[in-house]
Amino acid sequence: MATTQAGTGRANQKKRTRAAIVEAARELIGTGGEVTMPEVARAALVSEATAYRYFPDLPSLISEALAGAWPPPAEALAPVADSTDPVERVAFACEFLLRGILARQGSVRAMISATITRPASVSARPGIRFGLIDHALAPLEGTLGATDPEAFAQLKRDLAVVVSAEALFTLTDLCGLDPQAAVASAVRTATTLTEAARAIP
Repeated sequence: MATTQAGTGRANQKKRTRAAIVEAARELIGTGGEVTMPEVARAALVSEATAYRYFPDLPSLISEALAGAWPPPAEALAPVADSTDPVERVAFACEFLLRGILARQGSVRAMISATITRPASVSARPGIRFGLIDHALAPLEGTLGATDPEAFAQLKRDLAVVVSAEALFTLTDLCGLDPQAAVASAVRTATTLTEAARAIP
């Protein structure tokens, strides 16, 4: 009996430690600042080695900490749910995503960095943009999607480049725009692409 209780106690302690690490990561992500494994471990009051025993790398920890943080596409785009204008819907989706990225940019930068240096870990990235783009372009499925499926697929690829953290950080870091101007620039590009695609006969 004592052995069973000890085993249960250890299992519960492991659960508590894991939960503390995830919660510490979640709180750190919420600040928008830099997210690193040493910082998370410090906040969780565990050693960095302990944090790595529970999570093999930072992307896996961030993925778990962000689980459920982003609403599903239909919920995210609820304010434009009644709109049949793909340009309006794409503009909303783009701004929604980029403002969410700004709020969590430390963790997003960490994820991008990790997946650039270790491409095999790219599956750990959430890929929120794709669901938002698909949902925003729903009004075009029966028109452009039916008459020119390749043009429709190309529009989605084009938007995936623009409606993205990479585009946002290019505008802020390399082009020197402040965050608000960067969001506005990306939205303008996304709507221009959508407008041009909608005009395809």
